[in-house]
Amino acid sequence: MLHNIPATILSRMQFLEGLDGSQRQKGAAGERRLYTITPDTGRFLAILAAGSPGGAWVEIGTSSGYSALWLALAARQAGRKLTTYEIDAYKIDLANETIREAQVGDIVELVEGDARQHLNQTQAISFCFLDAEKGIYAECYELVVPKLVKGGLLVADNAISHGEQLASFLERVELDGRVDSLVVPIGYGELVCRKA
Repeated sequence: MLHNIPATILSRMQFLEGLDGSQRQKGAAGERRLYTITPDTGRFLAILAAGSPGGAWVEIGTSSGYSALWLALAARQAGRKLTTYEIDAYKIDLANETIREAQVGDIVELVEGDARQHLNQTQAISFCFLDAEKGIYAECYELVVPKLVKGGLLVADNAISHGEQLASFLERVELDGRVDSLVVPIGYGELVCRKA
């Protein structure tokens, strides 16, 4: 999986790594930066997802589609599909380009819209990657955890880099008897939750 990354995926990953945080994009909302997960976080996600139990895979917050490429590697190996949600028009365009250029449209479905309005239609989630606006983490968590299969995983990005902002959420998760959880110091910090 990680030793034989297809050239189309590898090329797109390298392109997106070049954009990460360094390219400013001007639009109606003003100037902003485009951030992605780190490559080691991508490998971590792929390994976790590949070992997840049977069920649906979802990603909340597609951004450029970089993390979806790492998950696509695992999905292809495991015979799964990934549904990823994004609301920002600029990121949707970039993610659609990523899916097309990397040739992963057969295993990655990009849904344009707020995941919170679509998750009710998804049952038996085995893997979820959450990397959206930090203010909606708690709400997304509550939508996903009841739908996780036994042994299913929810991974939330920025648990260390945004630790102050996410403090009450992280404390709440730590006390939640429905999951076993741990913050892993990789990339920007990954909160890993496993359904008990």
